[in-house]
Amino acid sequence: MLTFDRFIKQLPDEDGRYELVNGEIVFKILPTIRQHENVADFIENTFHDEVKRINLNYRISGRIVVRTLTPHGKEQGRHPDVTVVDKTLWESQPFAPSALTEPPQLVVEVVSTNWEDDYIDKLDEYQRLGISEYWIVDYLALGSRNYLGNPKEPTVFVYLLDENGVYQMTAYRGTERIISRTFPELALTAEQVLDV
Repeated sequence: MLTFDRFIKQLPDEDGRYELVNGEIVFKILPTIRQHENVADFIENTFHDEVKRINLNYRISGRIVVRTLTPHGKEQGRHPDVTVVDKTLWESQPFAPSALTEPPQLVVEVVSTNWEDDYIDKLDEYQRLGISEYWIVDYLALGSRNYLGNPKEPTVFVYLLDENGVYQMTAYRGTERIISRTFPELALTAEQVLDV
């Protein structure tokens, strides 16, 4: 059973996104469809543009691994599609691996066929770590009707930590403007993200 530190040291050299799940290195996603990559890239580029536009102190990347804990205290290594981290925190250890044990500001998961991971396991782990803002982007409406309604609709879910450390969720669809604590001036609608 691997610890997070050993996981970071043993990551395979070949391209791909790996996570530490239940003590084992797993390939995060079998080759994603191009649309999944397009959605993740669009969000990352939009965040980059917003950082430049109003000179925010954030580092944005799709290559950062985040250490989380299960309810039973087991270390996991999650690899969000997009991570926003305070630049001061990031630059405080310039020679450390591109992995975080501290909570980043925001993480985004673009839903794949293993949608339960994003809606259940990662949601719990990110809340437990204290990540202030978590987006689930379900552009193919793969999640259950409990989340997406009936009929199921593509949705952007934004979870914000409240003062008690519990996520409060807002669902965005169509022309609704996404409200972000991390990017308060962001002018982005759900359909701009979902229809990339």
